Amino acid sequence: MGAGKQDGHNGISYADAGVDISAGNALVEAIKPLAKATARIGTDSALGGFGGLFDLKACGFKDPVLVAANDGVGTKLRIAIDSGLHGTVGIDLVAMSVNDLVVQGAEPLFFLDYFATGKLQVNEARDVIAGIAEGCRQAGCALIGGETAEMPGMYHGGDYDLAGFAVGAVERENILPKPDVGPGDVILGLASSGPHSNGYSLIRRLADISGLKYGDKAPFAPDKTLGEALLTPTRIYVKPVLAALKASSGIKALAHITGGGFLENIPRVLPAHTVAEIDLAQIPCPKVFGWLQQVGNISEREMLRTFNCGIGMICVTTAESADEVMRLLQDQGEQVVRVGTIAERQEGEEQVKPRGRLAL
Repeated sequence: MGAGKQDGHNGISYADAGVDISAGNALVEAIKPLAKATARIGTDSALGGFGGLFDLKACGFKDPVLVAANDGVGTKLRIAIDSGLHGTVGIDLVAMSVNDLVVQGAEPLFFLDYFATGKLQVNEARDVIAGIAEGCRQAGCALIGGETAEMPGMYHGGDYDLAGFAVGAVERENILPKPDVGPGDVILGLASSGPHSNGYSLIRRLADISGLKYGDKAPFAPDKTLGEALLTPTRIYVKPVLAALKASSGIKALAHITGGGFLENIPRVLPAHTVAEIDLAQIPCPKVFGWLQQVGNISEREMLRTFNCGIGMICVTTAESADEVMRLLQDQGEQVVRVGTIAERQEGEEQVKPRGRLAL
């Protein structure tokens, strides 16, 4: 046989190995308008180059410090895949990173995504990336690039995975948390939209125990299917928080309540000598948490260390500015409650001290 021939058959192509370059090109063309719609000062949101460009000087910072964050959506993706509802997990992807940026006082500037699958379905991927673009719009940051990886043998069936990367900036003098967080400061809580993107391995287990399918009516939200209700996207707090930071100097610290709940996230912004005293009765718990707790007979402590239980962002303020900051956030559309105060920590005491009971 002559060199390069295989018994009269054509040589093997990349498509024969399961990777469709044409589908990838079609996806890039389909999402270009989505990325363009997220354009902001500093970028033109053009796709197709080897890297995304951003002009930090154009944003007007004087002494900027860059802040970066990355995250995924976890097993919430399993519900999206199993229910065929792909339009909102992209919002979650953006939210998990940009909410981490804003707690350090940073304005999110741009975002990049990573979408990996076994077999690229262009329409499905476009739905996911449309959600990413919507999340960027809500956060005021630009979608300037990303990567789509088609990897047969690594992912099976309709499975895919997501990762997101956000970069923001903050003036050096405005970095949070401030070092003077101390006794007497007030803790405000910003309401969540539900579990956001945490605890979904447990949530999926509880859905199985309940005997419900994702297409069945949700017991805690009868106007939605269980799949739709559990896919309620993570709330993005960026614009309201940045507006409050700009208008008031009384905000000392912010904490994004993600995996680990209150018990593990609040201490990340507290000095070692302080404790956060939290009145659980003040937390507005969405009905989904009561359903989860009932189905699994979950202890209150386990709820607090797994879920946000109704508060997606904590804001620590001076006592004098608490009412002003609350009003500023409410004017931006947030539901805000006083959930506690900062006190002096006693030896051996945990840094989060709950009292009362959750209204599950």
